Amino acid sequence: MTSLNVKRWDAQSENRSWLRGPHGTEPGANANITLDIPTFAGLHPNGFIPSGIVVSRDVATQKFVPYDPAGLDGSEVPAGFLFGSLSVAEGATVVGGALFDHGYVNADRLPLSEGKGALDEAARTALTHIIFD
Repeated sequence: MTSLNVKRWDAQSENRSWLRGPHGTEPGANANITLDIPTFAGLHPNGFIPSGIVVSRDVATQKFVPYDPAGLDGSEVPAGFLFGSLSVAEGATVVGGALFDHGYVNADRLPLSEGKGALDEAARTALTHIIFD
């Protein structure tokens, strides 16, 4: 039987103005990653985690979390940037995404300027395959 229930779909325009060019965005260039959604609390107030957030891999779960220079679980080691904005369903615990780990980045156009997931000098130094403006 066909369902006549109303379904709601949210959408958001992608903002990748933080990328300086197409290098590192070619098909197959971005690794698939799994994000640990509870660790992104406060970073998706409108239901979307924006692209350009600095992410790290938690050593215990092997899932990706926001970069945190004060972390002691692997979150203090930046792996790259979240390549595409991700929709987060209420109650979701994990979601798949893509990792941007080499290429050119406009640091002043990243979505966060401070706190977890933001680029700092330590992350700039550690991300050796990223060329910043």
